[in-house]
Amino acid sequence: MIPIVQKKECHFCKHNLKVIDYKDAELLRRFLTGQFKIAAPRRTGLCAKHQRALATAIKRARFLALLPYTFT
Repeated sequence: MIPIVQKKECHFCKHNLKVIDYKDAELLRRFLTGQFKIAAPRRTGLCAKHQRALATAIKRARFLALLPYTFT
């Protein structure tokens, strides 16, 4: 038998968040891997729209030095 895997629900859709703020480093850090790469939608459970917005917010936060680019 193949186990039934429940699809993760998008965090931003679930909490009805319209804007992903690049200044909220704690929230953005949840969607990074241990090496500070942007996690795949498979792992995060985000919808395509919010995954794209999240990637943009993380890139802006990195540029402003709110988040690191790599693990050192």
